[in-house]
Amino acid sequence: MRVYVPLTLPALQDAHAAGELAPEPGAILAYAVTPGLREWYVSDDSEELEYAALNRAAQASLRLLAARPDAPRRRVVLAVDIPDGEVSFDPDQVLDRESLGQVRIGASVRLSEAAAVHVDADDAEPDVTAAADALGAADMGDEDARFTVDGAEDHELLWYAMQEIPHVFGG
Repeated sequence: MRVYVPLTLPALQDAHAAGELAPEPGAILAYAVTPGLREWYVSDDSEELEYAALNRAAQASLRLLAARPDAPRRRVVLAVDIPDGEVSFDPDQVLDRESLGQVRIGASVRLSEAAAVHVDADDAEPDVTAAADALGAADMGDEDARFTVDGAEDHELLWYAMQEIPHVFGG
């Protein structure tokens, strides 16, 4: 199963240095094409569904950025294929829109087995910064803040092969 793990640049850098992403605390939260996401998105196109799962992870990365004001304002999503038996999800998640596509991985993910990493381009930083700053107000129902948060989604994440990760950090 292809899963999309939301991260920040510092978390990606730490995982790259360690060679793996460890479950803390207890499980790695990620997003994938689950039955709930498939039902919500109402599509049989596997590429559209994968893109929806990637976008869910990008939204979760934005939440991580909101909680880490010291992290560079670029959303990061790690794409990795995990055996189905190592991934769990709530079968009733279609009832909770916020958890659609959310899965848990109970074991460490070796970066050598990851497929790619998706990262915002430098020019997305002002919109991602504004979105992270507005997230709390958007969650409270502020429509202007919601518009600002949605503005981050106007930026497509760039695709990097795993051997290109040092270039993401400028190395």
